[in-house]
Amino acid sequence: MRTFSAIAGSALFLVAAPGVVAGLVPWLLTQHYRMPLSTIPGFAPAGWILVVAAAAILLHAFARFALEGLGTPAPVAPTEKLVIGGIYRHVRNPMYVAVLSIILGQALLFSSWAVIVYGMIAGAAMISFVKVYEEPTLACRYGAEYETYRRAVPGWLPRITPWRG
Repeated sequence: MRTFSAIAGSALFLVAAPGVVAGLVPWLLTQHYRMPLSTIPGFAPAGWILVVAAAAILLHAFARFALEGLGTPAPVAPTEKLVIGGIYRHVRNPMYVAVLSIILGQALLFSSWAVIVYGMIAGAAMISFVKVYEEPTLACRYGAEYETYRRAVPGWLPRITPWRG
């Protein structure tokens, strides 16, 4: 895939998947962000920090797919190469971790139990998708390279030092 196509496809998928999961659904659950901000001390600032930091990580992860992998996160247009640079040296699933962090940040911002429950459901769905589809597909597509990477880099809780494989 050409770089421009990879960037365009990744941008489209960013809007379609994380945009809906971390944006549209929480927006609906918080009454279009009209709920009052949390009055619990520290929740609103922590929520903002989570949302902003996770959004930056999400954009970085999408850029790695397009520029390093020459593909998209969408299963219909996968990367040509296994993406293991940047944030992927710390955690194998930074997009999912970022999306869940954005959801958690919004739950903190609005002290919303509905958003917390939604985040738990979304997290269970993501973990299931990774275990049932992504990991077997990547193992089949990239073989020993993926297995080495999978053994060295945790899936969900980032390692402090980057993997230097």
